[in-house]
Amino acid sequence: IVRLDGRSFHSFAQKMDLEKPYDDNFYRVMVKVSKDLFEEFSAIFIYSFSDEISILLDEIPFSGRVEKINSVFASLASSSFTYNLLNDYSNEFDLDNLSDNERNIVFPISFDSRIIPIDDASISDYFKWRQDECWRNCINGYGIWALKKEYDKEEANERIKGLKSNEIHDMLFERGINLNDVETWKKRGIGVYKKSWEIEGFNPKKNENVYAV
Repeated sequence: IVRLDGRSFHSFAQKMDLEKPYDDNFYRVMVKVSKDLFEEFSAIFIYSFSDEISILLDEIPFSGRVEKINSVFASLASSSFTYNLLNDYSNEFDLDNLSDNERNIVFPISFDSRIIPIDDASISDYFKWRQDECWRNCINGYGIWALKKEYDKEEANERIKGLKSNEIHDMLFERGINLNDVETWKKRGIGVYKKSWEIEGFNPKKNENVYAV
């Protein structure tokens, strides 16, 4: 597994004034990045949440050269994110209204990369671990977002500190927020994988329908 993490994306979110607790435009960019990685490296499966992307590979590229894998995966993710941010979603992010100085502050975007060797028996445990982290992020993200509507940043952070998940659930429910109604991708993350289907064709020589997967 190659895992990528956005570098200083907390600062990026502040400078871009991303919507809290989740920004749909940001996640559409992350999906595009995941798809670009999937197609470039023929991954088996990619899982993403927040600014993290985990790429499951059954063949090790670049003859297993660690420095090559880390550098190329991170650089492709960084360039894909920047490209899709500027080209596909500039209107949603209102990039056209940024001054030159603000553009210099926001960009360039970068990811770091690490390699996680794993055997077949541990794959499901790894992705369950990351999905559990996604769920914790969701609970805490909505919790702090709700509290910041009532308190300043420092007091909101103090109030949520030490609260258990069920206590944050109850606090949100009292404020009219039911996490059961939140979109699944926010609670469980985003998966990219291949899907096969049967295609019907016609063989004129044999005068019969043929099927391919």
